Amino acid sequence: MALQIEQFFHKATFTLSYIVFDDQTKDCAVIDPALDYDQLASSINCTYAKQLIAFIKDNELNLKYILETHAHADHISSAFYIKERIGGDICIGGGIKGIQQTFKSLFNLAKDFNTQGVQFDRLLKQGDTLPLGNFEFSILETPGHTADSLTYVIDDNAFIGDTLFMPDSGSARCDFPGGDAALLYSSIQKIYALGDNTQLYMCHDYQPGGRELKFLTSVAEQRAENIQINAAVSQADYVKIREARDATLANPRLIFPSLQCNIQAGELPAADADNLRFFKTPIAGVANLH
Repeated sequence: MALQIEQFFHKATFTLSYIVFDDQTKDCAVIDPALDYDQLASSINCTYAKQLIAFIKDNELNLKYILETHAHADHISSAFYIKERIGGDICIGGGIKGIQQTFKSLFNLAKDFNTQGVQFDRLLKQGDTLPLGNFEFSILETPGHTADSLTYVIDDNAFIGDTLFMPDSGSARCDFPGGDAALLYSSIQKIYALGDNTQLYMCHDYQPGGRELKFLTSVAEQRAENIQINAAVSQADYVKIREARDATLANPRLIFPSLQCNIQAGELPAADADNLRFFKTPIAGVANLH
């Protein structure tokens, strides 16, 4: 009996997805699956999601859960696509309700768009558990990047979403609606409290300087070497560092299509009377025309 973890890298968005499984019972979970989207062509492609499905089928696994660490703003989730084909409960943090309310207003979504998280199978909170064969996920609420952010802990492994990046890349931004640098500092302390030997799996690796892909580190390594939030950095200093960095960042390239799908579990916007689907793009700076 052993817990197995297989990683997949979505190069177009620098996103890491994982399939976690018990090699005895064959029960598995998919974490943060991505969908291919060509923004210029406005075209969806499912090649990456099919790789995840193929691994599950080839290894005769039973998909129990599709786990979202948060409603991503930089890639479209393939959770809905995967669920439609091989099942699995789509899970996310209960904070998704507030995020749905925020972006329902921003995107002027239909009045009947439900903001109680009903698009997801399970809304999770601190202390919840999810059995996976002979193992069990424990849920940590780790907000700061977004209000719905979760960390999934199983055995001595933690899937930390957008909290920390590899030590040479620091931490996640906190300037989205509901983001809070002081809150992210506290969330990262929760992760550090898991213990030095806990293995931390990244949600993104941007390969700074063109270095090779890295996705796995430890609490000990982060506490010693993280360039923004090592053990010597106070909350006040971290907030200054994080907010200064965030002030220089542009929006993620796929923020608008990503959020319109991801606040509804990866499902595309509803089709119109001609069976066409559209993403909305809010226009800033309209006042400059006058």
